[in-house]
Amino acid sequence: MSVVFKIGITEKNNKEIENKMKIEVISSKGIIGDRYFHEYNGDREQITLIESENIDYYNKAFKTNFNYLEFRRNIITKGIKLNDLVGKKITIGEITLKVNDLCRPCKDLQNRLGKDNIIKEFLRRGGLRCEILSSGTIKVGDKITVDV
Repeated sequence: MSVVFKIGITEKNNKEIENKMKIEVISSKGIIGDRYFHEYNGDREQITLIESENIDYYNKAFKTNFNYLEFRRNIITKGIKLNDLVGKKITIGEITLKVNDLCRPCKDLQNRLGKDNIIKEFLRRGGLRCEILSSGTIKVGDKITVDV
């Protein structure tokens, strides 16, 4: 079963990501309280996801111990291959998202983590950028399904 494993947001770009048990999302705007919440938000800036398994792989392969939230994505998933979902709709708990693009790592993330291979290793493992299609709550443990 695919689920929400962890949730993280921050009010400002340069602040640490805060662990949350649940978040409120508003269609087309983003996550209430997050740095990317805006009245007229782009369809790739509203919410991001990343697979916990990709972070686990990196930690094991490179003998690191990064926390899931250090990768600065909003939703950390377990049990789902995210790259296969670009262009599809998914449901997390009661919320519908449209998957618009891969979320590629940036130089800032590489610098924050102090490893010069983050961009290379997470180029196809960095998660997804999604548009929020319905408003409501997302909680840790919510089931993730692919809409057909």
